[in-house]
Amino acid sequence: MTTALKMTTHKNKTLAALLAFFLGAAGVHRFYLKGTADRWGWLHFASLPASGLLLALLPDQPLLVTASPLVLSALVASVETFVIGLMADERWDATWNTGSGRTSDSRWPVAALMVANLFYGATLLLTVIARAFDLMLTGGAYG
Repeated sequence: MTTALKMTTHKNKTLAALLAFFLGAAGVHRFYLKGTADRWGWLHFASLPASGLLLALLPDQPLLVTASPLVLSALVASVETFVIGLMADERWDATWNTGSGRTSDSRWPVAALMVANLFYGATLLLTVIARAFDLMLTGGAYG
């Protein structure tokens, strides 16, 4: 009796990192990796309508309050971009490409994306912290 190996599609690490960087707040990278059955991907996806609903229900609240689901999703996506991009190619293939028959060879584009993600994630996090302290301590006097 022979067992046929199931061939899986090759998951490109660079593409997954790009999707996490640009469309991570919507969970597109999770759908690329795990398909539409991924609950965390749908939670990312739900952050946009949730923020829109909060904006419609609470129009007088600061944008940080109404957009908090989307901002949180973007911060998590930034961390996920690091997790994807900094994973060694061998580990990436062992996790996502076991039956594809191909190996990953990510080079400088992923490294450049990690630098951009560091800038983006740090800027977003510091902006959220500064705005939250502004709202808590001054009631939003500075914007």
